[in-house]
Amino acid sequence: MNDGGLARLERAPTYRLVYDAIEREIVSGRLKIGDPLPTEMELADQFAVNRSTVREGIRLLEQGGLVTRDGGKRPRISAPRYQELASAASRALVLHAVSFRELWEAAMLIEPATAELAARNVTDADLARLEANLAAMETEVTGLESGATADVEPFVALDRAFHEILAEAARNRVLMLAHEPVTSLFIPAGRIILPRLRTWRRVLDAHRRIHALLAARDTAGAREWMRKHMDDFRRGYALTGLDFETPLDAALTR
Repeated sequence: MNDGGLARLERAPTYRLVYDAIEREIVSGRLKIGDPLPTEMELADQFAVNRSTVREGIRLLEQGGLVTRDGGKRPRISAPRYQELASAASRALVLHAVSFRELWEAAMLIEPATAELAARNVTDADLARLEANLAAMETEVTGLESGATADVEPFVALDRAFHEILAEAARNRVLMLAHEPVTSLFIPAGRIILPRLRTWRRVLDAHRRIHALLAARDTAGAREWMRKHMDDFRRGYALTGLDFETPLDAALTR
């Protein structure tokens, strides 16, 4: 800080200015998905910079999923994948030190709404994917209950996949984007809760009930059972002794 109380402005690197200019063209719709970018030489002339600066700006666009290359062809405008956008959102939530309470409150809005829309829009293909997920989860639960395996990771992966299929079945891209970072941050908590409380059968039973309600196209029932499922997760978190108000990254590395 200087004596006037304001931080000194730092000039962005030139390649970042190239990135910002092209990003604005994409966001405004003047550059559309599938459009090829101008050549490096054309962009260098347009921005009055050298080609290496343009190349670095394009590299940032590729990292953000706004531009893609097909082999050696010219870069084309692309839509960022949900995973890339949501992963950035997950990182932001961790950096802001969100607590389990904040995450759970958001999930109690997002997950029941997702289940309700999924019950309305689910297809036979979606239901088949969920059935396959439940069958695989039954196999994992049987192994965990018998003591044949102590590895909870496959179960956690199937739990996450179930909720991801539901989000896809909802056919709402805004909910999909909101859903993924919340789900990602719940996963570490699941790794702690499940081995301590051995609640994998309870999770599987809840998933089966939700699947049956989806198959019946019961929107109100699916919403209510997802609400119960998420509330059950909160109770499990409390039973482990984890603090609702502690930032997640601190609570889950205890």
